Amino acid sequence: MHVFVTGGTGHSGSYIISELISAGHEVTGLARSDTAAAALSALGAKVRRGDLQDLDGLKEAAADSDGVIHVAHRQDLLVTGGMDAVAAAELPIMHAYGEALAGSGKPLVAAGSIGSPGQLGRPVTEEDPAQLVGDEHQGTLRVRNAVESAVIGLAEQGVRSSVVRIANIAHGTTDQAGFLPILIALAKEKGFAGYPGDGANPWNAVHIRDVASLFRVALEKGPAGRYWHAVGDGAIPLREIAEAIGSRLGLPAVSIPMDELMVPGYFGFLANLVTQSYPASNLITRRTLGWEPAQPGLLADLDNGHYFPAG
Repeated sequence: MHVFVTGGTGHSGSYIISELISAGHEVTGLARSDTAAAALSALGAKVRRGDLQDLDGLKEAAADSDGVIHVAHRQDLLVTGGMDAVAAAELPIMHAYGEALAGSGKPLVAAGSIGSPGQLGRPVTEEDPAQLVGDEHQGTLRVRNAVESAVIGLAEQGVRSSVVRIANIAHGTTDQAGFLPILIALAKEKGFAGYPGDGANPWNAVHIRDVASLFRVALEKGPAGRYWHAVGDGAIPLREIAEAIGSRLGLPAVSIPMDELMVPGYFGFLANLVTQSYPASNLITRRTLGWEPAQPGLLADLDNGHYFPAG
């Protein structure tokens, strides 16, 4: 297949391109700078110059391809407009893809979040839709759920569209700004690895190479209108993550009292996230697509050294 990829130089996108090329696909990546173009070329992809604001260009690229993988977003809008602006800019992109691919049966696979169904009191499954978005959700991560819903809705227009929900922690050697590096930096700064309360609240994780393989499989054979779960570890207590970080730094793991001042005092802007539970299942994804996580799990990957370089 000839696949058009956005976000191809990012943490997940670079692995997705390598995965596609290794499987024999031809890839064209979107590049808005010389640096990005050079990075795409180094990965073995062809380069299409442009950006996410050029909707006509995106439609043309989608129409010229056998399928689209979209993992880019307007990160520049986060500073000025927050998640509302990011989501608002992404919706027209999905509609543009829809116009280009309508009735073709071609695949569109877009990145989503494992947290989009919200707190259900049980593991999230692929059959749980993204939560509805209302005015009261402005400024929150939930506003992007409208993008996921738009992608799923394109299935009714003859697009083989699907969403790969990526785990909260996507770990690997290129993970420099995710949840784990932030927790490690906090532990170094505070002198101990903190976790809220008893730390029993479960989180989920996946190796970035397993994310890439799932995007490829979803592109190749995923049915339309479906969610897929890029999850390797479905329920790791946050305390165990803190203990693993602490042991590798030679620091104690310490409970942070569930107090309205204590938790933000340690975790800062992560306070509302670290107190939540995010168990998730990948059973339907595995049974439907035959995908199996093959890379090291989260705790094993922390032993590989790249999160804790010598010196």
